Amino acid sequence: MKVFDAAAAKQKAYRLLSLRPHSEKELKKKLREKGFPASVVSETIDALRGFNYLDDESFARRWATNLAVNKQWGNKKITFSLREKGIEERLIDAALQVARQDVTEEAAVEALIRKKTSGKRTDSMDNKEKQRIFKSLLGRGFPAGLILRKLGEAEQGEFDGDER
Repeated sequence: MKVFDAAAAKQKAYRLLSLRPHSEKELKKKLREKGFPASVVSETIDALRGFNYLDDESFARRWATNLAVNKQWGNKKITFSLREKGIEERLIDAALQVARQDVTEEAAVEALIRKKTSGKRTDSMDNKEKQRIFKSLLGRGFPAGLILRKLGEAEQGEFDGDER
């Protein structure tokens, strides 16, 4: 087995962080998978935290905003993603509040329905098409009640042409 020192672990961590931001849990896991001993990993994480290269609060805000705005995910799926990355609940809640300042879940659902229906009213669609849209939005982490309400509004044409 190879012997790894702290310098090699830091170099690996810098390479990983140069690709994209990581949470502490993610970075620890990746360094452990590369065979670095726990003491070296811990030392590396502490050093990176000291240089402000690792900050779970900032990471959570950026990650949540990216998923909410660019990927148009719902809060449930964003929360799950952040939990997987080892982010604490209090940081997840704060990150969601920041992310939803740009685009609310309601606005995201409206935009996705508009996109999936090409702006036409859903009352002209059959149930199979509506179910496909419902399942798609549910898979993105939006609440079922919100989806059903917005599909009903699209059916009545309430937000047709409303570009919020």
